[in-house]
Amino acid sequence: MSPDTDSYREQVTLPLSAKLLTVGFVASGTVHLVRPATFEPIMPRWLPRHREVIWASGVAELACAAGMAHPRTRRVAGYASAALLVGVFPAHVQMAQDAVKTDNSRFRMVAFGRMPLQVPMIVAALRAARSSRP
Repeated sequence: MSPDTDSYREQVTLPLSAKLLTVGFVASGTVHLVRPATFEPIMPRWLPRHREVIWASGVAELACAAGMAHPRTRRVAGYASAALLVGVFPAHVQMAQDAVKTDNSRFRMVAFGRMPLQVPMIVAALRAARSSRP
């Protein structure tokens, strides 16, 4: 293979972690739009218009997934994905706060398990952004 071909392949190849994040965004974004009530219990109470915010975050997840799938939009979509993951973190905090008040150990495990998963997801989004050359 010529150096140009190798360079092109590097530019269009999405890292595995970013592929997984993209699949996760498609699944989650779809659920946000089809079953928004699933997410209402974890919405921070101080945030207004829960349903609209849930729909908007679903659209944002789908847009980020679509953007990361294409090399021309991957850089912006990767950085937008990282920002989105930081932006939804208060919902994970709310879920953990609610989990503390319950005896449901499975709910607690899920609530507290989600928070540290944000870090590798943000790293995957940044990897996607950096995998595309300007």
